[in-house]
Amino acid sequence: MTILEQLSKLSSAEEFFHLLDVPYDPAILNVARLHILRRMGEYLKLAPATPEEETARAHFRAHLLRAYDDFAQSSPLDQRVFKVLQDAVRVKHRPLISLAVPRKGQSRSAI
Repeated sequence: MTILEQLSKLSSAEEFFHLLDVPYDPAILNVARLHILRRMGEYLKLAPATPEEETARAHFRAHLLRAYDDFAQSSPLDQRVFKVLQDAVRVKHRPLISLAVPRKGQSRSAI
């Protein structure tokens, strides 16, 4: 079975770390497990095609280690891997017109 086939059968972050022989702190993994695996996927998408089987394990290990290091040095909130966290800091645009009702004697432009 190839390393890619083995990875596709895993169901927990711990299994990825064990299979690829990457040491981890359980406290970090408990907080950022999905973030780490998502970031690993992002790094793999940016990388060239999957290498041959002889070097594939080292390839996947390097990307998992890099993703883990991102979250060992900062929080998921700082990294903002998921869209919901990215949207939380987006600049909110002001409406083009005011939705407030003008008071007596006040013009729309004064609102």
